[in-house]
Amino acid sequence: MLYANISAVLSDADKATIITKLNEAKALLPFLINLTNEEKKGLQSLTPGNEPFVTKALTYAEANPGLVPPFVNIPEFRKDYNLAVAIGLVQQVLLPFVEGVDDTSRAGGNEAWEAALKFYRAVQLAAEMNVPGAQTIAEDLGERFAKASASNNNPPAPPNP
Repeated sequence: MLYANISAVLSDADKATIITKLNEAKALLPFLINLTNEEKKGLQSLTPGNEPFVTKALTYAEANPGLVPPFVNIPEFRKDYNLAVAIGLVQQVLLPFVEGVDDTSRAGGNEAWEAALKFYRAVQLAAEMNVPGAQTIAEDLGERFAKASASNNNPPAPPNP
């Protein structure tokens, strides 16, 4: 179902509280890393499809140390596994939250964009009718479309009245 309209306010106090709490959560994860897209390409995740394999391999390795090659560090294996599982649980909570924040930002931004275009069209019409001050506003707002056309970013066409 498409959303009908977003009409909400995020107070400065609530925004500050959210940012503070998110920074507190981030501080609990000082080991977080950022990978490049190239680095991500070669990495496997602990997905539902391969978690059972990793779990079994770790269990077997711990129970059969004689089969473990010297270059496999079992305590580090366990540590990495536990971290992946714990972060996975955090991720399950975080991803829907981030998606909701992103979708809400997009919806609010789209609604603001549409309102701005409606205003711009009205100002263009007012400028054509020589309403005092309208031409200056239309030219100022029209710069967004002129700059976008010049940068060749496939911008939306300037709205016509």
